[in-house]
Amino acid sequence: MRDWLIGGALLLAAVGPGRAETPAPEPPAFETCLKDLAALAVQRSVAPGLVAARVEGLTPDPEVLAASRNQAEFEKPVWASVDSATRPSRVETGRAKLAQWAPDLAGIETEYGVDRHVLVAIWGIESGYGSVLDDPARVRPVLRSLATLACGGDGRAGLWRDEWVAALQLLERGDVAAERMTGSWAGAMGHTQFMPTTVLRHAVDRDGDGRRDIWGSVPDALASTANFLVSLGWRRGEGWGGEALLPDGFDYRLADETTERSLAAWADLGVRPADAAAFPDPGATARLLVPTGAGGPAFLLRPNFSVILRYNAALPYGLAVALLSDRLRGGPDLARPWPRGERMLTGDERREIQAGLAARGLPVGTVDGRIGPRTRAAIRAYQAGAGLVPDGYAEARLLDRLRADRPAGTSP
Repeated sequence: MRDWLIGGALLLAAVGPGRAETPAPEPPAFETCLKDLAALAVQRSVAPGLVAARVEGLTPDPEVLAASRNQAEFEKPVWASVDSATRPSRVETGRAKLAQWAPDLAGIETEYGVDRHVLVAIWGIESGYGSVLDDPARVRPVLRSLATLACGGDGRAGLWRDEWVAALQLLERGDVAAERMTGSWAGAMGHTQFMPTTVLRHAVDRDGDGRRDIWGSVPDALASTANFLVSLGWRRGEGWGGEALLPDGFDYRLADETTERSLAAWADLGVRPADAAAFPDPGATARLLVPTGAGGPAFLLRPNFSVILRYNAALPYGLAVALLSDRLRGGPDLARPWPRGERMLTGDERREIQAGLAARGLPVGTVDGRIGPRTRAAIRAYQAGAGLVPDGYAEARLLDRLRADRPAGTSP
């Protein structure tokens, strides 16, 4: 089961023992909010009787608020997510699932054009191939979770209200029984962790029983995932990309993760795939990413990798899905290891880097501690001007350099 990542349409986390609880909303405030939610559901054509039955006795869940308000300040390194995703037990189980569901996966692959190994990788990372769905320590009633979030004042009440109403609409359609509608603290449900609105829009009935059952039917869940990926832009018959090998003296400014070049053009720059089978078409285009800088592996990313990120916007998640899919297919381990000796920066340190770059006129976007493409571009520009390897990697040595040469009267 993955180290749960927040991003995109999929949100899942578990509240560990001993965590300080965030108080639930005061009962009168929650009850007033619940009445508003019920009125909204009726306004959106949910049967009043169903709404009344589902709100009766509903109480806020303090652990849900704790999970939503106590996200980790420290990020785990990319390789922690990849290591967890590709551990031998998960690969072994995934290959068994590929064999077990081979006929269904073949049909889904034919109909939607989505690589079965990617589907099974998502399944494994999202729910441990369904192993968590009946674990009361990891799942909770979705309607209660979403009502708690909608009334909890976290600034996203509109999103949670829409998801709460969508959950009621799923009950009204008969896709799932109320007692079976369980999921994460954030309302993500089923084998591949769909939010209720995603189920409404993209779930399909693959097994032909008249219900779109992403909880109890593996064929429904995997076909729904393929259908969703197609809606996000999945390209039939194309892979996600693969590891790249870079030449000595490579200009890391070219690894800007946005510029697409053909495989032939990358080859002219000395960049070649570690596994040529991942790139059968030399005319295909790819972007170059070095997620942990010059000291770690590089990747040539095809457009389908961006689709995985639309499923969940966290880069470690995308790499975990991609690399697990390769292991399930029987592909090799990475040729270049991760820089496991690096110290991970704290959130305050990442914000300090962003503020220091902004003070030097290098735009990073919002100073929020999230190292995205704009911040990495600013880092590359600073590194190039400072005579450093311009790999865009936010790490402790970069912070030390910014602190050492900060302009007078400014923060780093």
